[in-house]
Amino acid sequence: MTSWEAEPANHDDETGLVDQAASGDRAAFEVLYRRHRDRVYGLVWRLAGGDAGLAEDLLQEAFVRAWRKLDSFRGDSQFGTWLYRLAVNVALSDRRIRMRQVRRETALEGPVERAMPGDLDVRAGHQMDLEQAIAQLPERARAVLVLYDVEGYSHAEIAEITGMAVGSSKAQLHRARKLVREELEK
Repeated sequence: MTSWEAEPANHDDETGLVDQAASGDRAAFEVLYRRHRDRVYGLVWRLAGGDAGLAEDLLQEAFVRAWRKLDSFRGDSQFGTWLYRLAVNVALSDRRIRMRQVRRETALEGPVERAMPGDLDVRAGHQMDLEQAIAQLPERARAVLVLYDVEGYSHAEIAEITGMAVGSSKAQLHRARKLVREELEK
């Protein structure tokens, strides 16, 4: 075990690890991966509507992109903030691509309900639970709700992660909570 793994993460320590990883040190990147994988997984799992397989794919894609883009990390924010923004972008991009694919598919014949991970899965007579209600939210509202209420980020941090204004983050949170409440009351 290296001294990096024995100590809790701090900003200076991570800056050194990021610098080493950016210069090709895979062991340093592995330490970063181990420190952040669980939190990134939780984030993409919720953004993927609770689909564990999709969340695993998104987790891997986020870290592959992080490895490739380490040289673009300027250190203006903490590495974790940069990584979570990248993971949110990976998840939202994947959802947009999947939605386009579903729209292009031809309709199935008969009374078959088709749903994508994260979309409403209609089951007559069953009340939706919280995760299902969150999963059906529009992508921006879902991202803000997950980042604020589940992950504990501030609106300023969410604005940095998602690239939206602080006011938009607050409005999306209000919208998301209202939609979830409405869905849970059904």
